Amino acid sequence: MGQKSRDQVARMIEHSVPSIPFLLFEATISRILGSHRFLSLNAVQSFRLQRVWPGLLSGALMAISVPGKLNLRSFPAAFSAKKRSLHVANCTPLQRSVEEIIRQWEPHGRKAGMPTHVELTRLISFLGKNKMPEVAHNLFLEIQSKGMEPGCDCLSALMVCYAYNGLFSQSRAIWDEILNSSYVPEIEVIGDLMDAYGKMEQFHEMSQVMHEVTTRYPDLRSKVYPLAILCFGDCGQLELIENTMKEMISCGFKIDSTTGNAFVRYYALHGSLTEMEAAYFRLKRSQILIEKEAIRAMALAYIKERRFFKLGEFLRDVGLGRKNTGNLLWNLLLLSYAGNFRMKSLQREFLNMVGNGFSPDLTTFNIRALAFSRMAMYWDLHLSLEHMRHEKVTPDLVTYGCVVDAYLDKRLGRNLSFALDRMDPKTVPVISTDPVVFEVFGKGDFHSTSEVLLESKVKKEWTYSKLVKMYLKKQFRANQIFWNY
Repeated sequence: MGQKSRDQVARMIEHSVPSIPFLLFEATISRILGSHRFLSLNAVQSFRLQRVWPGLLSGALMAISVPGKLNLRSFPAAFSAKKRSLHVANCTPLQRSVEEIIRQWEPHGRKAGMPTHVELTRLISFLGKNKMPEVAHNLFLEIQSKGMEPGCDCLSALMVCYAYNGLFSQSRAIWDEILNSSYVPEIEVIGDLMDAYGKMEQFHEMSQVMHEVTTRYPDLRSKVYPLAILCFGDCGQLELIENTMKEMISCGFKIDSTTGNAFVRYYALHGSLTEMEAAYFRLKRSQILIEKEAIRAMALAYIKERRFFKLGEFLRDVGLGRKNTGNLLWNLLLLSYAGNFRMKSLQREFLNMVGNGFSPDLTTFNIRALAFSRMAMYWDLHLSLEHMRHEKVTPDLVTYGCVVDAYLDKRLGRNLSFALDRMDPKTVPVISTDPVVFEVFGKGDFHSTSEVLLESKVKKEWTYSKLVKMYLKKQFRANQIFWNY
């Protein structure tokens, strides 16, 4: 970017954002850093930010001159690529630029140029998540050198920033300082720290943090144990979940519904079917009701293993008459039959669903339509579409895909308008079907092709009729190419 372009950008930002609120600061930095441009110090100094310390912005911009690469000469501290440890280096250009900008803002009053504790905490957290711990480190030191004592919230944010970027010794030093002080860390800070360690696969550090907190602050045990289970579960550490659960029960705490359902959900995601079923029966013995997310996770585990019969048994054990889950249980039961194309059982259970007072929704109809489409059962497909109209259920892209694929598979494209004209094809395409359906049937050719068109960068007001027309052209060209060869 030339000097003229830099000045133009600076003037544009100066005139359009004379006083930017702090809530927009993170978005501003993200847009500038993602624009693949490098703004000079003159452009940074042109920003008229009244509430945000401009030294951070200059440091962030000068530190990244090429996307994905660090300009170490502009950093207050440099990385050692081999040891991944923080070494303070003589990087005076950034320090001089920060001091110049602060000096420029000092005539407007000290409070106008320095951030509040809340702002400083959010800035450090933002830099940590954007892989700029050196800038956060320099920011913290510069704030201290200017006479402002950062609070424990700022210190906690810097600790989490180090952990997110693999600087475990620095993070551990701050954590030990917090433990040896009178400051009681917030549960959110503990969760962020354990989450950061989990993303870096430092599971021993996660366990150590949990044990240190439960030993040092007994009043936080009731909150730390469930939090640790969630963090271990996100990392797929089932053994650590078991150990934490046993320790929690031994301390006299009961397993609540949220923790128990999370326990089942993590076993469904990361364990075998046998382990998942054992976790479900443990939850059942605890007289805790299994909730929607855990039901969905177990159903996905059965579907991935193509155990549709076991899925049906599980759903009946949960209880198909439950009203607080909506149509989820019935839809999954219909999906278990449709996956094996047991059409008579599918029809029978659909009638049982309606007879028990449940109104079929879009997912219910699309499960049946997908099965009818794959089996080329055109009469049943048309009856299902008429039932949708009677129930005033609006079809989506999946429904149209069932009709188009069914007709074109049997080379009945000339009769396609007979079905589509009764489905209001002039409307805007939407996809409202439960994604679990695609785990069984996948996505049809028309569905996949239409998604590519809808997600393309070319802005066009698509309708179902336009998508069908485009798809028919594609099929016609494919047939022409085939016959030419």
